[in-house]
Amino acid sequence: MKSEGRFYLAALTRCPGFGSRTLRKLLAFYQTARDIWESGPEELAVQGQLTPGAVQRLMLFRREQEGLPEQLEASCRRAGCKLCTIEDDVYPVALKEIYDPPVVLFYRGTIEPDARRIAMVGSRRFTPYGEGLALDFGQRLAAAGLTVVSGAARGIDTASHRGARKAGRTVAVLGCGVDVAYPAENRRLLEDIASSGGAVISEYGPGTRPLPAFFPARNRIISGLSEGTLVIEAARRSGSLITAEMALSEGRDVFAIPGSVYSDSSWGCNHLIQQGARLVQSPDDILETYGVSAPPKKKSSHSFTAEERQVWQVLSFEHSLTVDEIIQSMPQGELPNLAFILLQMELKGLVIENELHAYRRAERE
Repeated sequence: MKSEGRFYLAALTRCPGFGSRTLRKLLAFYQTARDIWESGPEELAVQGQLTPGAVQRLMLFRREQEGLPEQLEASCRRAGCKLCTIEDDVYPVALKEIYDPPVVLFYRGTIEPDARRIAMVGSRRFTPYGEGLALDFGQRLAAAGLTVVSGAARGIDTASHRGARKAGRTVAVLGCGVDVAYPAENRRLLEDIASSGGAVISEYGPGTRPLPAFFPARNRIISGLSEGTLVIEAARRSGSLITAEMALSEGRDVFAIPGSVYSDSSWGCNHLIQQGARLVQSPDDILETYGVSAPPKKKSSHSFTAEERQVWQVLSFEHSLTVDEIIQSMPQGELPNLAFILLQMELKGLVIENELHAYRRAERE
């Protein structure tokens, strides 16, 4: 679709009642989205694809939003993002196959339409157990060539992206504009994803603020992009369960990692397994399902200063420690420049700092 037509279609998606199914029906009768936008009420009624009420809504919307296509194009230029439609070759093939695919996608970075993808989702209120799993699974699945898809939310989503970024591609699907960092602390992560071969994707235009109603719709894109969805940690009312249900409704695989029966954070995963989700204990379980070979493990080539080695010895991959906890655990006593040492180790890729400002090893030995 020509660039001009893309922005007319994006404008039409904002008209109340004009969902993807209605717009796809209209596109079958009109050559371009601009033709739909500029048609009069009589012509739209004759085509028989819109009810009289829908025709009236479109006419009112067009009057109130005159110039919207051009405004959307200008906002994309300012935000440094691109727009693709469901008719474009770059549009993800797997996403076209779901019941209600978005007709337009705004994105920063690179979309690979035929990539093999796995969604990784979980609770915003993670545990050290869940964070470690997300980092490990994200890194190992990405290293094997799968693109890790998640929602860039706090907690498990963020850890999944971070793990995948260490070894391969990841895609962040947002419930806001692609130029809006939500949560704010993930701004640098989103920039890194977009600039390193991955993509930041949304069906909402630049500048759109996050609203609660947008996130269930966002979840259908996460599962729709992916061959399967892995749930790492999910409480009883977790939005991750909605993503899993959407994957099941589209005939996609659902995987879950079991957790303690005494932990509320594991209730959702254990429940999914009861309902028939595939129990996984290792990334290899998922790779075998899709016939993907795990790459050979590389020996660590990191070099440590003497002070970094002291910090490294008290850290683990499984549990994060705050600065105070690191100090208490050091047999040699407190290092006067510990904050600087941790920063240098983070820049080297030796440690990861989470949203709670606690540190863990970046890789499992």
